[in-house]
Amino acid sequence: MFRITKREELSKVNSLLFRLFGLLVGILLSGIFIALLGHPVFSTFAKLVSGAFGTLNSLRNTLTFAIPFAITALGLSIAFRMKFWNIGGEGQILIGATAAMFVSMQMPKSTPGWLLILMMFIAGFIGGAVWAIIPGIFRIQMKTNETLFTLMMNYIAICFVKYLYYEVWKDPAGKGFAGIEKIQDQAHLPSFFGVSAGIILPIVLMFIIHILIKRTKLGFEIRVVGESEPTAHYAGINVKKVVLIGILLSGGIVGLAGATKLTGSVFALSENLAGGAGFTAIVIAWLANLSAPFILIVSFLIGALEQGAQAIQFEGVPSAVADIIQGLILMSVLGSEFFLRYKVSRAKPSASRLSDEAELVTDNSHTDSSKLPPEKEME
Repeated sequence: MFRITKREELSKVNSLLFRLFGLLVGILLSGIFIALLGHPVFSTFAKLVSGAFGTLNSLRNTLTFAIPFAITALGLSIAFRMKFWNIGGEGQILIGATAAMFVSMQMPKSTPGWLLILMMFIAGFIGGAVWAIIPGIFRIQMKTNETLFTLMMNYIAICFVKYLYYEVWKDPAGKGFAGIEKIQDQAHLPSFFGVSAGIILPIVLMFIIHILIKRTKLGFEIRVVGESEPTAHYAGINVKKVVLIGILLSGGIVGLAGATKLTGSVFALSENLAGGAGFTAIVIAWLANLSAPFILIVSFLIGALEQGAQAIQFEGVPSAVADIIQGLILMSVLGSEFFLRYKVSRAKPSASRLSDEAELVTDNSHTDSSKLPPEKEME
């Protein structure tokens, strides 16, 4: 028999070793899987790494993947600190991008680029915040399960964007084909060395969120609510107010990821704009232990894994295999987080249990002769 007990806090070195061990296990499992499919293991991994970092263009693509990952994970980390399980990143990204798209469609062509971009980002923040606050209100007022609620909101957002794409905002210049016109040219973010200027946003947000959580009264209240709501009530904290503000900030920042992706790389709204970033960001936030600086690092590494997985597809590795490699590595690293918090040990029999077993053996060896058959007594 085995038992699981909570582990005492590990040092930073041991925590790093556990995570590295999880990464190595993921690489090993991926290597076995690749070998079973008949692909060369070492060359496949070499192409994955070179596909992520080997050329300037591949590094640009890695950073492009990392930008929405980092922004979304930073936003989700605020909700997660309050134990509000915001699984609605995909929907909040889409609604943020939709609100930004609306601004681009409504503003005149003569609007200065800096003003248009600013308005689109404000709209993106508001869109993501509104989409997050709906399940937040239901959680506060009716104690609904926010995990399921935010998850379902993702699919509502996807269907809403599809409706806009195929009906309401259908581009009349598309000659009958579905599609939405691109954002105005002056709304395109400038680029540095081929990378969108949107890369500045996660860096700025990292400093803001780190200071917010560690140095402000609101951040302290968010942490207390996450640790224990009864304690927060006892300390005189207005829990409902703190939760609402935290959810607004969380959803709004995630909405910024949609506006950033719209203005920085895709330039047109579609139901595929989020690209799974809302779900990947959940993994990133937990791998980084909800730490804003570490979220940037993990986002870059996950962006590299995403880019490398796409690169090996050009080398003859099927896309499904590339996705499985990603999944094995991510799940192994996530699995290491369990062993950072808990330890598995062999359960030793308790003293009372041992004494009970000893008494049972003694009773069986000294059976009352009065209960034996007559022939046994004669013997």
